[in-house]
This record gives sequence, structure tokens and C-alpha cells, in this order.
Amino acid sequence: MRRDELLDAAECLLDDQGAHALTLAAVADRAGVSKGGLLYHFASKEALVKGMIERLIAEFDALVAAQDESTYTRAYLAATFEAVQSGRLRRWAVVTGAAGDPALLAPIREALARWHLYGLDEEPDPATSRIVRLACEGVWEVATHCPSIVDYSEVRRRLLDLL
Repeated sequence: MRRDELLDAAECLLDDQGAHALTLAAVADRAGVSKGGLLYHFASKEALVKGMIERLIAEFDALVAAQDESTYTRAYLAATFEAVQSGRLRRWAVVTGAAGDPALLAPIREALARWHLYGLDEEPDPATSRIVRLACEGVWEVATHCPSIVDYSEVRRRLLDLL
């Protein structure tokens, strides 16, 4: 069994049953492997949660890098709305909800700092770029918890107009 398949099984378990149900035995059962097979890749529940968080960060970094945009802020904005449309935001909610230990969220804090500071001095208007990046965080939050209340195409258009 591949590492990503185990992470997928853990995320599905979290989404279906919540953080209280995330145990190594339950993940192994969901993935259809022995607990030993899971332990080969993840020695503890904390290692499993850390793996999910690291994968989410890497996937968003790749999504930003894949955008054909003139500035980092425009790429960040495009990646945010692609993540909203693809349903990737649900994964953020369930994984961060599983990280009961604040230390497990350190990689997310580091990634957010990097995403919000990267290339600001190269943007045409750094202050506006910062506002747009912060607005993207609001989009993530709303899309994660109450997605039907926002017209995302309108929000995206307005944020692009700011840039």
C-alpha cells in the first residue's frame, strides 16, 4: 500500500466520522491493510496527521506554482479558487481539525507566513497584494464551513480588479 493511499484513507475517515474516530486501527481498516502495514509508513497517529498536513501544504505549493500568472499574488488567488472548485478545502478542514496538538500545526503556520510574505516587495502594490492574500484566507474559511453563501466567481473577479 502506498503512503498516499493511507493518507487518503485517514482523510476520508476524518471527513466521515470526525477527529475522535482517527485511530491507527481505524485508518488501517479503512485502507484495507494491517495495522503493521500502516505502522511501516506512520509510526504514530501524530506522524499520520503530520503526513496529512505536509501533503496538503505541498499540494497547495504545487497548485500555486502551476498557475500561469504574472505575480505571486495572482497565482495565489488563482490557486485558492482552483482549490475551492476542486473540493480540496474540505481536506484542510478535516486535517487541521485532527491536529489537536498545536505543535502539529506548526508547518501550517510556517506555510501561511511564507505564502503571505513571499514576493510582496516585487508586487506592483504590496499593500493591496497583502489584502488580496488575506481575503483568500477568508474565502478558504467560508468555503470550508459554509460554501453556499458566496458567489465565488464574483469574489474572484473583484479581487482581480483590486490587483
